[in-house]
Amino acid sequence: MGLTAGIVGLPNVGKSTLFNAITKNKVLAANYPFATIEPNVGMVVVPDNRVDVLNEMYQPKSLVKATVEFTDIAGLVKGASVGEGLGNKFLSHIREVDAICEVVRAFDNNNIIHVEGKVDPIRDIEIIELELILSDLEIVNNRIGKIEKKATTTKDKDSLTELAVLKKCLTLLENNKVLRNGDFESDELLILKSFNLLTSKPIIYIANVNEDEVNSDNEYVKLIQKYASNEGSKVVVISAKMEEDLSELSEDERKIFLSDLGLEMSGLDKVIKETYDLLGLATYFTAGIDEVRAWTFKKGMKAPECAGIIHSDFERGFIRAEVMSYSDLISCGSELKVRENGKARLEGKEYIMQDGDICHFRFNV
Repeated sequence: MGLTAGIVGLPNVGKSTLFNAITKNKVLAANYPFATIEPNVGMVVVPDNRVDVLNEMYQPKSLVKATVEFTDIAGLVKGASVGEGLGNKFLSHIREVDAICEVVRAFDNNNIIHVEGKVDPIRDIEIIELELILSDLEIVNNRIGKIEKKATTTKDKDSLTELAVLKKCLTLLENNKVLRNGDFESDELLILKSFNLLTSKPIIYIANVNEDEVNSDNEYVKLIQKYASNEGSKVVVISAKMEEDLSELSEDERKIFLSDLGLEMSGLDKVIKETYDLLGLATYFTAGIDEVRAWTFKKGMKAPECAGIIHSDFERGFIRAEVMSYSDLISCGSELKVRENGKARLEGKEYIMQDGDICHFRFNV
């Protein structure tokens, strides 16, 4: 789908360690600010046991799982919006992503320096939030300066609408409010999207704790959770160092390790799944003896658009989609039984694809 999530945070909070674990790549993760100078990009598999079940059922020649893209972005410091540290580079890189995964330090370790002198997760969150707000303010003010005279003198409808949205943004930003929490109508959101403003992007907080705290919420985590709940965001608790170590193990060894800790899923898998959802993504499947494949689509897409993800001809010549749900296939036991139970469906051009749909597209070009 071409969507990507950016891993952001202050220096030395565990961003690059987490990125190493996510992508199983070895990017530089040094104990000093700006270890990651250029953004590192990696594609990772989305954990989804439905693909494995379909693989067992169909025994295909090939198996393709869904993926999501992460970008590790250089650490931000106070004053980034006016060029401090790698501020301009940071802000330009974060502007290119579709969602934000903010790593927040929630552990004490005297051997790992904190750029602000001591651990304080809410202060850290607010430092980044303020820099993003200041950057958005500059863009909004510049745009208002360019179109306000034209809008008020010509009474051009589009310009007046845009100006109203910008002034709404300005009010929020001047009151230190992020735009993603603003009350915007659907048509206003379309205008807002065109500016690619930083505080309009969805966000998830990743609380990075010590290895012995992954099963319990420390006081830092509780503060982050309270802050996130007030703005309707989610928090995933991880130990980035433990996840990096886990990434070196085989699948069987990982399961044993997690089981010993009383965990059903690694923190890393939770991050990936939550990020997939944060980006507004879902999965449909194609399944047969040649291939079982998970296809990523944006929630709300109609059947022809989803068919076009496979090939543009599928969308251009779309006739119908033969659809059954994953849950129906599992409960019935086979495609034949799904049909015999009347649960197979023919869907047309207006059908909105659902997560877990198993599809066969009919088309003619």
